[in-house]
Amino acid sequence: MFKMYSFRNYRIRLCLYVIGITVIGVMVVGSARQSLQDRQVMGMALGIGCMLVLSLFDYSFLLKLVWPIYIVNIGLLTAVILKGTESHGQSRWLDIGPIQFQPSELSKIAMILFFAAFFMRYQEQISTFRALAVSAVLAGIPLVLVVQSDLSTTIVTALIFITLLFVAGISYKIIAGAAAICAPAFLVILYLIMQPDQEIIKGYQLIRILAWRYPQKYPDYAYQQQNSIMAIGAGQLWGKGLNNNNFDSVKNGNFISEPQTDFIFSIVGEELGFVGSAAIVILLMLIALECVLIGRKAKDLAGRLICCGMAAWIGFQSFVNISVTTGLMPNTGLPLPFISYGLTSLVSLYMGIGIVLNVGLQPKKY
Repeated sequence: MFKMYSFRNYRIRLCLYVIGITVIGVMVVGSARQSLQDRQVMGMALGIGCMLVLSLFDYSFLLKLVWPIYIVNIGLLTAVILKGTESHGQSRWLDIGPIQFQPSELSKIAMILFFAAFFMRYQEQISTFRALAVSAVLAGIPLVLVVQSDLSTTIVTALIFITLLFVAGISYKIIAGAAAICAPAFLVILYLIMQPDQEIIKGYQLIRILAWRYPQKYPDYAYQQQNSIMAIGAGQLWGKGLNNNNFDSVKNGNFISEPQTDFIFSIVGEELGFVGSAAIVILLMLIALECVLIGRKAKDLAGRLICCGMAAWIGFQSFVNISVTTGLMPNTGLPLPFISYGLTSLVSLYMGIGIVLNVGLQPKKY
């Protein structure tokens, strides 16, 4: 499990990026909700501990446990549907004793590890119908369970799976064929969603899309995004400063609900300005890029898939969160990696980074 490594291969740079952006996140969370800052610090400390342990834990051993991990993941996601704790109309959390966590966040790591092992084992048959069908079913089971309560997380997890499939070496002919089918299919689904009696998505999800497209017609549902855009614009170049008491602050006026989670980037824009917002985006890009660079030197396909899966997770989720807060996409609940409040999300990301660091400690020897 634990091996002797050459620590000159330890990516200190990646650790500094991750810790640096989390420190900024702790300060922003504290400005958004002072009462939650200590818990975020605790999550950061726990995450760093998990990262350090997993960075020294041979990922090849983890890949031998992917089936138990997959089964436990399915069990936890099922438990959320049956006995999940509800908040804001959604059942996404699970209580085990005094601990409350969100299994859908842990599911992303489970999916990355499982398909890293699966695609490496069937690398030569990856473009065959049988391999694609089996992988689609295995990915579909957890995705169907997650979509019951969290559409946005389902979309990000599906994008991670597609990225892994691409990196595993699926034929470009299949990619072209899938694109040719998916493009018109998307338009058809979009048309069906807009029909009055549709049952494809839930009512509140349709309202969010309509409010994003026609904010003047649905002001009660569009106000959150509109206020978020105003907050980011009000920050201008340098922002109004963390923990400010400005009377014209969108945050201080409580015009953004849950500013510490899904709309944390609004607080970044208003209080740290364009400079702070750009720093967050650059750090997220550097973390994702570092994961890809580590993956390029991985000793095997599984290591490369793990690194690219983590890069996809951070990249796609960051893109969706920032797009929502800036009005480029309909409102959906996704945390901003390493910034938003949430212990499960933060610790899960640190665990993934720890595994990536271990991949970096075992580079290919040629």
